[in-house]
Amino acid sequence: MSETTAKVADVPIVGRLVVIGLGLIGGSFAKGLRELNLCREVVGFDLDARSRELAVELGVVDRCADTLEEACAGAEVIQLAVPILAMEKLLAQLAQLELGDAVLTDVGSAKGNVVRCASTVFGSMPQRFVPGHPIAGSEQSGVTSAQSKLFRRHKVILTPLENTDPAALALVHRLWAALGADVEHMEVRHHDEVLAATSHLPHLLAFGLVDSLAKRHENLEIFRYAAGGFRDFTRIAGSDPVMWHDIFLANREAVLHTLDDFRSDLDALRAAVDEGDGRKLLGVFTRAKAAREHFSKILARRAYVDVMHSNDLIFLANPGGSLAGRLRVPGDKSISHRSIMLGSLAEGTTEVEGFLEGEDALATIQAFRDMGVVIEGPHQGRVTVHGVGLHGLKPPPGPIYLGNSGTSMRLLSGLLAAQPFDTTLTGDASLSKRPMNRVAKPLREMGAVIETATDGRPPLTIRGGQQLVGMHYDMPMASAQVKSCLLLAGLYASGQTSVTEPAPTRDHTERMLRGFGYPVKVDGSTATVECGHKLTATHIEVPADISSAAFFMVAASISPDSDVLLEHVGINPTRTGVIDILKLMGADITLENQREVGGEPVADIRVRAAGLKGIDIPEQLVPLAIDEFPVLFIAAACAEGRTTLRGAEELRVKESDRIQVMADGLQTLGIQAEPTPDGIVIEGGAMGGGEVWAHGDHRIAMSFSVAALRASAPIRIHDCANVATSFPNFLALAERAGMRVHSEGGS
Repeated sequence: MSETTAKVADVPIVGRLVVIGLGLIGGSFAKGLRELNLCREVVGFDLDARSRELAVELGVVDRCADTLEEACAGAEVIQLAVPILAMEKLLAQLAQLELGDAVLTDVGSAKGNVVRCASTVFGSMPQRFVPGHPIAGSEQSGVTSAQSKLFRRHKVILTPLENTDPAALALVHRLWAALGADVEHMEVRHHDEVLAATSHLPHLLAFGLVDSLAKRHENLEIFRYAAGGFRDFTRIAGSDPVMWHDIFLANREAVLHTLDDFRSDLDALRAAVDEGDGRKLLGVFTRAKAAREHFSKILARRAYVDVMHSNDLIFLANPGGSLAGRLRVPGDKSISHRSIMLGSLAEGTTEVEGFLEGEDALATIQAFRDMGVVIEGPHQGRVTVHGVGLHGLKPPPGPIYLGNSGTSMRLLSGLLAAQPFDTTLTGDASLSKRPMNRVAKPLREMGAVIETATDGRPPLTIRGGQQLVGMHYDMPMASAQVKSCLLLAGLYASGQTSVTEPAPTRDHTERMLRGFGYPVKVDGSTATVECGHKLTATHIEVPADISSAAFFMVAASISPDSDVLLEHVGINPTRTGVIDILKLMGADITLENQREVGGEPVADIRVRAAGLKGIDIPEQLVPLAIDEFPVLFIAAACAEGRTTLRGAEELRVKESDRIQVMADGLQTLGIQAEPTPDGIVIEGGAMGGGEVWAHGDHRIAMSFSVAALRASAPIRIHDCANVATSFPNFLALAERAGMRVHSEGGS
């Protein structure tokens, strides 16, 4: 909640608030609402007379009552903030009072126990009782530690029941939100299970570990030489023993269930140590390390790469500059994805070098870790994948989250369609808008059972245990992702699976399958696989991504006196459309030191400044440059004359509608850009500055950064955080090359 949201109210929303239990939580709740003037009167009650005196002296409450009956008289909201095992006695006393229409709520960490007690003493759960649990606190306790801002940016979970009065729920929600809390609603049983795992079990382990070590004869040495990790883990063993005694008894059933699961995992870990099973240990450790980071960033709605973490990260691109030097852009994203997928399904250990450590490729790694594959790294582009074979994947513990990666989702749907377990594939808000019927439809024809959201959009639920049947599929639209999806499904389908594409698309999947020893037949525009073979681990060297290099190709072409060498770039003939188009426009591009690495052609690309001219882009080149068109539009804006693109309707269903978004931005900069249903018409001309929006699309953000080289004024580019998906070090490399772009607020 922003600072401006939690402001002093003009009119109180509660007449009399009563807080029973003036410790840290109850006192902070009372003090916070009192300071915000949200209650006409805040009344406190506590069995300890000194706490009542201090609450008034410290301004926590307006006054304190000497008896429970006196405190509750005329109350509109009653907050129960007593220890959890004292709750039953308190509720029994409240059931004897005339409470009128007062709303009851509480702060206990075990909701099932509270609901059972309330239902018993009142005869049924009162409709105006809203169970709640603030996940906040500190090592201090008592009313003297009450803080009006204690709950700011902390979770508060409300657990309404079916009969809970909606008005009462809305009021309690509003009070917590006013204190700056992030309020969520959850079913009672689910709350207790979640808290047993995330809070109660860690406390139990910390208490038990410290007690166990303290009983050993070498206990002094243990604590004397304990490092920071031990202190961090056992810090919570310093919590209030009585409070935690109460919590474990109150949430006994959920704690036991979680403890049994953990004990089973601990036994497996002990067996791995006993048997010297390094692979098992490595699997646990790598999954744990990655999972901690993975889930933290999902919950924070952040990119995997911390440098790009703002929801509205703004790039400020200043005009002018030229490019020079030798540059190495990140590894190819398409090949990075496939190296993890095929390495995981291979037999043996696959070593990958040059792996792209961008958000999309990291999402693919996490997906296979979720399915039991041991993956080490990435460490400076090196990844080690311990393959499990074509039939060795295990059911993931929950939905597989793929962030913004459409490639991951489409390719995974193919190889998961024949697994024996169910899988749900989810992603962020952007991915959830992208069409998936283009893979779901042909997979269903092969026998897959796939459920989608409205209009064929994610999440995708893939039902396991299906027997796929090979087929021939004529793709209605050229798409490497659809082709690759069906070829991966074909590894499991009976008979042959063949895909014919209407125009050439990238063939990384076919090349890499062969690299792993799996036969693939390519006859013209048709690729064919059949089941019954295996993948054998190999070594993969990922070349630099030509899609990332494209930004510097255009940048060097349009900026005077530029001369750059882009090293070790993949020049797969299904990806070089950007080079062909730029050459047709007059670009000065030469390929040097051509060679083949791991089955992929590679070269160093030399680019010098040149005068570009507008062209009609040949439609046969469109599928070979589909990802590079945003920056090619910048080249067109800087060219002399008109550039026309047709046959590129797929650009409208990428991370953004790239045709419309680029047209809007170019028009803002003073360029004539007319979008069409399947392309765009751009008249080259003088370019100004202004504010443009990337709409969360990494390629849009980087393209307008390049545009500033020829702009007459700065360009501010909004919503650039997703640059981390494909090019984590874009800003650093761009500035080193000579571009004048940085994140706003940075250097």
